[in-house]
Amino acid sequence: MIYRMLAINIDGTLLQSNGKLHKSTREAIEYVQQKGIYVTLVTSRTFPSAKKIAKALKINNNLITHRGAYIAKEISRPVHSSRIKDTVTYDIVRLLEGFPCQIRLVHEHFSLANKYKLNHNLLSKTVFTTGDPIVYSQQFVDSIGDAIADESANPINIEVYFEFKEDLKDIQEAISKMYHEVECVPINDLRMDLVPTGVSKLTGLLYLAERLGIKRNEIVTIGDDMDDMEMIQASGLGVAMGNAPFEVKRAADWITRSQNQHGVAYVVKEHFRKQPQIEFLRKLNIIK
Repeated sequence: MIYRMLAINIDGTLLQSNGKLHKSTREAIEYVQQKGIYVTLVTSRTFPSAKKIAKALKINNNLITHRGAYIAKEISRPVHSSRIKDTVTYDIVRLLEGFPCQIRLVHEHFSLANKYKLNHNLLSKTVFTTGDPIVYSQQFVDSIGDAIADESANPINIEVYFEFKEDLKDIQEAISKMYHEVECVPINDLRMDLVPTGVSKLTGLLYLAERLGIKRNEIVTIGDDMDDMEMIQASGLGVAMGNAPFEVKRAADWITRSQNQHGVAYVVKEHFRKQPQIEFLRKLNIIK
């Protein structure tokens, strides 16, 4: 099989557990791009955060960010974006403000959050790790509802960090019944993301592939998390990291080494080594 696209998750896949890129990973991405493979990142991170990683890897292609809701090469010129309507955003925020939780409206240029202080020390340390304060503005207000009452807010997604897991379950049930415009994506027992209906890493990947004229069986996808599982299953070659949960590994065609054992570099070495350059295959009329 000839593969024309490589789609890679960031956290737990490209990055080691210390948050750094290994030299072998950089070299692997450079190698596969020299073969003419279209490399993209598929992540729940914000666009500015993903763009910083892409720049370090010398990837100058469209990136699938915000869990598939925002696809762009440059932040000012998205090829696709999905947003939550301002009226729905306002109603949901007012509902959430009745519970002890931290709320974050996420846009491509900035985030808007309430000043609620979480009592869970471990969880509070993880809040806002996806944004890069150097390139991504994070604004805090006493009440998000008051802040957006007279100014429309069309976030790409809403992140909610709860104090109690029972509240997450109640809110998820209520929103699922009241608003068909959004979907609830539980991240763990205390965190939930709200995304526009139909948005996922898979839909974002398929949108970009279709735009490029690439078939899904020509895609290699590498991921490690539960929200990577759909695109791993749908791709021509779905690869699970060695550090992925059992369910993700079971859904994959191939299991590579862990993030700290340079799993991405290992995949590239094993599956792209024998594939000729894409331009060479075009000259032979093997592909168009």
